[in-house]
Amino acid sequence: MSIRYDGQVAIVTGSGQGLGRSHAIELAKRGAKVVVNDLGGATDGTGGSSEAAKAVVAEIEAAGGEAIANGANVAKYDEVEAMVQQAMDKWGRIDILVNNAGILRDKSFAKGSLEDFKMVLDVHLMGSINCTKAVWGIMREQAYGRIVMTTSSSGLYGNFGQTNYGAAKAGIAGLMRCLWLEGLKYGITVNVLAPTATSRMTTDILPEDMQENFPPEAVSPPIVYLCTDNAKDISGRQFLVGGNAVSLLSWQVTPIAKRDLSDGIWGVEEIGELMDASRENWPPINPMRGG
Repeated sequence: MSIRYDGQVAIVTGSGQGLGRSHAIELAKRGAKVVVNDLGGATDGTGGSSEAAKAVVAEIEAAGGEAIANGANVAKYDEVEAMVQQAMDKWGRIDILVNNAGILRDKSFAKGSLEDFKMVLDVHLMGSINCTKAVWGIMREQAYGRIVMTTSSSGLYGNFGQTNYGAAKAGIAGLMRCLWLEGLKYGITVNVLAPTATSRMTTDILPEDMQENFPPEAVSPPIVYLCTDNAKDISGRQFLVGGNAVSLLSWQVTPIAKRDLSDGIWGVEEIGELMDASRENWPPINPMRGG
């Protein structure tokens, strides 16, 4: 199998550093023309600079690829529209969107502010919605599109101190599960991927002795594969990727109790006994932690 993206155009958000940079470089290496989008702010979303995005563009161009830098704030739809128009004006199409931009404002729910909560939702969830909305009509018109969104185990399983981040990432997974259905007849695939990788956003989360085992470059190959025509039948899926391990996350339904309604609605005590009796068969809430 030889995977190429010659003639295709990709937008990778948050690609000035870390995971996004790795995705952009891998796509460009295989012939894609890439919009390297990065606001260039701090991990909490403050500030901004175009230098990181320009550096990635220079790296791509030095390797013989083609790319342009863009500093749009994905939380602002007018800036996202301008980014998409920039790509259309230069290359005339958009085939691939990798929603990767994100920030962190980790605090327990009791201590976190609503302002922080909204900011994280705006960047992660609304940022993914904004970028997807801006390219959706183009992809429908082309009858072709590949969209990969970035979720997180914090959103799929939960994590202490990341209620804002987990809520946003769970929302992204829910967004994907509806969009893949709407994209079916237009040749648009939509998937989400939960990465574990060492980056400036995870250096305070991943134990130091583990960080070298989770390079960002190990996450990019599955994302790049999902963007190819070979993956046209893969959509609506959730993947966990990190440290050269790739897993598919599927929902499991565990039956607890059922009877014909003609036999009466469950009493509270009755259903309580059945739920208690079945609990040993329930899967763990978080398979990575147990419990």
